[in-house]
Amino acid sequence: MDKPKEASTQMVSSCYRDKDEKGKVIEVTKYHGIIGSLLYFTSSRPDIMFSVCMCARYQSLPKDSHFPAVKRIMKYLKGSIQMGLWYPRDASLSLIGYSDSDFAGCKLDHKSTSGTCHLLSSSLVPRHRKKQACVALSTDKLEYIAASVRCTQNLWMKQQLSNFGIKLDKILIKCDNIMP
Repeated sequence: MDKPKEASTQMVSSCYRDKDEKGKVIEVTKYHGIIGSLLYFTSSRPDIMFSVCMCARYQSLPKDSHFPAVKRIMKYLKGSIQMGLWYPRDASLSLIGYSDSDFAGCKLDHKSTSGTCHLLSSSLVPRHRKKQACVALSTDKLEYIAASVRCTQNLWMKQQLSNFGIKLDKILIKCDNIMP
């Protein structure tokens, strides 16, 4: 893919991936390498996180029907080189945690997905997106699951920052992007 045609989006909006049990198996190491590189790249390009994670679900046995989605992500990156996150040095330190969930969002098993992200000053730091281990029976229960993950990450980040001599007294937490 030296000179790929650029794509305006990282995934087709009508994209629906499944295991494709009848499809032809492709070279696993090549697929792993590309997905690993794309996952590394998400630290400065969180806009591709969802698409890359969708493709990463099929790493154990990738099929030829999964590879066009990976190629589309790379074409999107080619067409959007100017985009990305920048991390300034001289910003004052504050930590804000955000979380959101979808209810039964996975079409394969109807499990919910919750995600969190944090802003340290104006910089995005570790994001977490996880499909729940069980089916949530209500949106309230799902939001509590997401909030517990977010609080765990907040405590971990507070501890990591204290190891560097940075003390945070307050950590603002937002659920569904509103104040709880």
